[in-house]
Amino acid sequence: MKNYLEYNGYLGTVAFSADDKVFFGKIQGINDLILFEGESVSELENNFRESVDDYLETCKEIGKKPDKIFRGSFNVRIDKKVHKKLFMLAAKKGINLNQLVSKSLDFTVDNEEIVLK
Repeated sequence: MKNYLEYNGYLGTVAFSADDKVFFGKIQGINDLILFEGESVSELENNFRESVDDYLETCKEIGKKPDKIFRGSFNVRIDKKVHKKLFMLAAKKGINLNQLVSKSLDFTVDNEEIVLK
């Protein structure tokens, strides 16, 4: 099951409100909070595309960069035992922990169907 939409390089997460009987979503990876909704899948998809286009046009008009800046670092909390095992594995392979984690994350991205089933 896929609970997201993709358009023009942007991702919109999707959910359903049974109380309101409406699909709704949020554009991910941007500097602002942009929401969209629709009473049908078709309406939701159209509103998502319109929201992306409107956001990009507004950013262009005001001279703002739309995409969130990713600096390449983030904190990950894991079990102490796993942390130690990863550190030791990296040492055995002659690399540092950041290199091991980076390689692991690259593998996950390249093999998401296998890793994240």
